[in-house]
Amino acid sequence: MTDQATNASWGGRFSEPTDAFVARYTASVDFDQRMYRQDIQGSIAHAKMLCKVGVLTAQERDDIIRGLEEVRIEIERGEFEWSVALEDVHMNIEAALTKKIGITGKKLHTGRSRNDQVATDIRLYLRDEIDVISDELTRLQQGLVGLAEQQADTIMPGFTHLQTAQPVTFGHHLLAWNAMLERDFARLQDCRKRVNQMPLGAAALAGTTYPIDRFYTAELLGFEGPTENSLDSVSDRDFAIEFTSAASLIMMHMSRFSEELVLWASAQFRFVDLPDRFCTGSSIMPQKKNPDVPELVRGKTGRVYGHMIALLTLMKSQPLAYNKDNQEDKEPLFDTVDTLRDSLRAFADMVPHLQPNKASMREAAMRGFSTATDLADYVVRKGIPFRDAHEIVGKAVGYGVQTGKDLSEMTLEELQQFSAEITADVFDVLTLEGSVAARDHIGGTAPNQVRAAAARAQAALAQR
Repeated sequence: MTDQATNASWGGRFSEPTDAFVARYTASVDFDQRMYRQDIQGSIAHAKMLCKVGVLTAQERDDIIRGLEEVRIEIERGEFEWSVALEDVHMNIEAALTKKIGITGKKLHTGRSRNDQVATDIRLYLRDEIDVISDELTRLQQGLVGLAEQQADTIMPGFTHLQTAQPVTFGHHLLAWNAMLERDFARLQDCRKRVNQMPLGAAALAGTTYPIDRFYTAELLGFEGPTENSLDSVSDRDFAIEFTSAASLIMMHMSRFSEELVLWASAQFRFVDLPDRFCTGSSIMPQKKNPDVPELVRGKTGRVYGHMIALLTLMKSQPLAYNKDNQEDKEPLFDTVDTLRDSLRAFADMVPHLQPNKASMREAAMRGFSTATDLADYVVRKGIPFRDAHEIVGKAVGYGVQTGKDLSEMTLEELQQFSAEITADVFDVLTLEGSVAARDHIGGTAPNQVRAAAARAQAALAQR
């Protein structure tokens, strides 16, 4: 095994070069290079600030900015050579800058440390990704709400314990998913507020002796302001943990959504048909149409949960301030971002094209005595206590099980054997349409309430 030269950014104190394996083991450039845009963005703002306070001349500032822009272009063209020997994205870019503009490039790091630099880069990166993810979440919600409005009258069974409970509309069910995602969006925006604080200027851990203007740098970078405490600034990863927590909740909701789609697309339910382009076939069974996208979203939920636990475990024993452990924050965060963004994108593309099988939904709603509660409520309105009404309807259901008849299929005489209070108007509430229409209040499944709720949701989405 051969050794390589010690990194020139910190090697002055060392008497021997870093072991080649250790250099590879401790390097992060293979994964943190994705933050190159944010690193260059932060460095340009830092250079402008250093010029403003008199640490750099205007010419030095301009040379640094020009050089950094050239580096950015090289990276985006795929012409940049990343070096493990330079450890990370920060030193790779700084070394390339110095090679381009000479000794002035070495002045860029004045008044900062890689500790506050990486903390700033991660926040800039995550802020950008939260905005992209929020857009995908909004797109999914728009698809859900639009479909809900179209299906406001489509009757399906509502379930508890996966047993038929009461009839609802497909539109109402879709809006339940949207309600989950609406909370998710609010959590993301709340998380973004805490992400959007600038640690740059905390330097290694105690601040810097240079006359920096952190408020000016924060303004240049679009941060709400600088962080308050230098020790906390370089070691805080709460914002990453908070994001993975919000991501876990979103993925949990998506997984529930996926589970229902997998069930509904099965031959046993036949409630919906998924677009072919979001499914695959079988190598041996030609009839198969597998719901791969929902299944993968359901499966990928576990890896996001794992990343949240990994970050919590990473931070739980760290003393102040920065520790090398924190290098391990990036891969879980990056994979969470990728997984969540791609899952939302797949669903946002797929959901507007779901095809409900209205006949199968209606047929399923007819099974399982889904209007039993409506009959109980009807009997209560006739003056019978609810507990007695519950017993009456229970006996009617038992009779239906024996005869193979739904409540709506029984004759008036058959129903009256359970209560003389039942009259001909009972059939107004035993129909599926009558049942859903009766839930005519905000939050209810009545079609006009579903349309009103969809309109409110669309208005809220339009204001984002």
